[in-house]
Amino acid sequence: MEDAERWNALEFRHLVALREIAGQGTFGAAAAALGYTQSAISQQLAALERIVGQRLLERPQGRRPNGLTPAGRMLLRHADKIFAQVQAARADLARLDAGGEVSLRVGTYQSVGVHMLPAVMDRFRGAWPQVQIELREEAGDYALLSAVESGELDVTFAMLPAGQGPFEAAELLADPYVLAVQAGSPLAQRSRPPSLQELVELPLISFRTCRNQQRIEAYLHSRGVELNLVFRSDDNMTVQAMVAAGQGMALVPRLSMLPPGPGMTLIDLNLRLPPRMIGIVWHGDRFLSSPAAAFIQASTGVCAELQHRLPA
Repeated sequence: MEDAERWNALEFRHLVALREIAGQGTFGAAAAALGYTQSAISQQLAALERIVGQRLLERPQGRRPNGLTPAGRMLLRHADKIFAQVQAARADLARLDAGGEVSLRVGTYQSVGVHMLPAVMDRFRGAWPQVQIELREEAGDYALLSAVESGELDVTFAMLPAGQGPFEAAELLADPYVLAVQAGSPLAQRSRPPSLQELVELPLISFRTCRNQQRIEAYLHSRGVELNLVFRSDDNMTVQAMVAAGQGMALVPRLSMLPPGPGMTLIDLNLRLPPRMIGIVWHGDRFLSSPAAAFIQASTGVCAELQHRLPA
């Protein structure tokens, strides 16, 4: 049989079986998760291997599966994208079946929720009062981007670039980095901010799961700067409280520390670090509804005004 003919026999259930076997570790557990018999799962994997013409699962003789082969891992990466596309199609069709847009599902996180979201929602609702906004908040944007990819969210605020995925994005705002220090710190009295090398000597507080924090730490590492991190938290108020108590200094985007809590001062780093780029992201392969487009436009307008109020 020709290669193209074999691939024409590929079915979605074959890929589902591969994913479950990889995730569950055994044929029996995969069968239980999918409601199949173990022999049915085994047959689906065997059919998939015949279709692709390669062995996908390491199966030592007489022993349980020992993970995916390189070909299996490669195919599963493609399959994950197919699963996300199917979820997106399901979301679009569900909206169509509901008779159009009655709600808009939006992802957000702390600093966006404080400084951008209220004004964006106010502006959007002035033009689209009939649309209900359903908000989902997370500590960071990992889960939010995944929800956009799977069709669980229509749009989300996120740090740019959004990373791999079927994403389109609009840039909203450049959020400069600052050094948050305890009020009265000698660093706040200096005429110039600390250099990157001086940061090495400071006890620093940072965010735990923020994608942009990981990017900044990688940026500094590439320049030979290893930060002395003494504490991590995903809560902005906790970071502020620790700084005000003198337990460390925070290298963070400005919006995450506004307004500054009592007992702390923000030092502008004057472009020593690239800013956090905040954008709004949607699924590039899904239908972008008129309310979603209007929400993106409202976000762009509000953030343009906010950018003018932020120090350079």
